[in-house]
Amino acid sequence: QRRLVESGGGLVQEGGSLRLSCTASGYNYMPNCMAWFRQAPGKEREGVAYINSVGITSYADSVKGRFTISQDIPRSTMYLQMSSLKPEDTAMYTCAASGGYCNWNSLNRATDFDNWGQGTQVTVSS
Repeated sequence: QRRLVESGGGLVQEGGSLRLSCTASGYNYMPNCMAWFRQAPGKEREGVAYINSVGITSYADSVKGRFTISQDIPRSTMYLQMSSLKPEDTAMYTCAASGGYCNWNSLNRATDFDNWGQGTQVTVSS
């Protein structure tokens, strides 16, 4: 019933930009915590960024200053604006939501998230 659907992935050249979207449906309220995770072949899953229902955000050090997470509550949509993309950003990006609250360790606690989208592939060429 509760669904998350990502869009916006694709192929981009190094230094380029992409904006990912995650639209939530089936929720009475925007989830208390929404986040983007990514996983590349041969690497562990990495928490990228999160945003809570009042707009508080946090970022992984690897993307800080290049990525911006935001939300449009009337549209039930979360965004990840990615700029200055690097080949190391290549990964499957997935949207996740939790009824629990974001906290300082949320990006290291993927199991705390109750619902996940199918993911959208981002490939950055050199």
